Amino acid sequence: MLANLLIGLREGLEAGLVVGILVAYLRRVGRADVLPRLWIGVGVAIALALGLGAILTWGPYGLSFQAQEAIGGVLSIVAVGLVTWMIFWMARHARGLKGELEGRLDRALAGGATALVVLGIITVGRESIETALFVWASVKSTGNAALGTLGAAIGLGIAVLIAYLVYRGAVRINLRRFFVWTGALLVVVAAGVLAYGIGDLQEAGLLPGGAAIAFDVAGAVPPTSWYGTLLAGFFNFTPEPTWFQLAGWIAYLAIVLAAFLAVSLGRGRDAGRRRRPEPANATSPQPIIAAN
Repeated sequence: MLANLLIGLREGLEAGLVVGILVAYLRRVGRADVLPRLWIGVGVAIALALGLGAILTWGPYGLSFQAQEAIGGVLSIVAVGLVTWMIFWMARHARGLKGELEGRLDRALAGGATALVVLGIITVGRESIETALFVWASVKSTGNAALGTLGAAIGLGIAVLIAYLVYRGAVRINLRRFFVWTGALLVVVAAGVLAYGIGDLQEAGLLPGGAAIAFDVAGAVPPTSWYGTLLAGFFNFTPEPTWFQLAGWIAYLAIVLAAFLAVSLGRGRDAGRRRRPEPANATSPQPIIAAN
């Protein structure tokens, strides 16, 4: 539940901020009359995500066990790939996101009603589809669809509220810090989903080593205990991982988390240097300002 709440909060706030930027720009340029077209695109994007979630949930029923495990494993790894791409994309483009979206909106306004609907689908659809796929993969790994769906819904609800308050100017949050922390946590969640996907592919016979258990801590961390449930719900922890699962989890976490922190924190330091005033050149006349 907690992992899906984080997913819903992160993805929902990103989509909410994107919509807020588009709405604010349309009002600023005096084109509030075209807002319904944008909302149609947003609605279509959400409907596509819900449809994808329904297909993923009920579509595999009736298939053989191996086929279900193969589909689950492949889609889990695809979800990990999409989320990994998303957090790196946001880390690199967050500072220029507003200008990029306004440029797209200008081109859409010139293209007519259909272009605005398409813009709404594209800008929100990416986050919506990523959310549906990753929530499904996380729910499948924990096996508790009700709690997982509830967690995602709560996260999305909180995200919508925060995005609205930010749009209205009622609250201010440090978005860079927010995306760094949630991005790092999502990397940890994604590592667990990756390990689960590897386990599915092993059960389907597509990957070797399904019987080679790395360790068994079910006695120390019972899956039905509150802490076992918490670890499984947030980190997709399994008390009996295979060596392949353990290796995949360690490799993904070590490489991706280190790269993400390097990109995010490095860009933060670069931004701080750009804001810091340059020292006065001693060889040229400069006014001297005394610091109080």
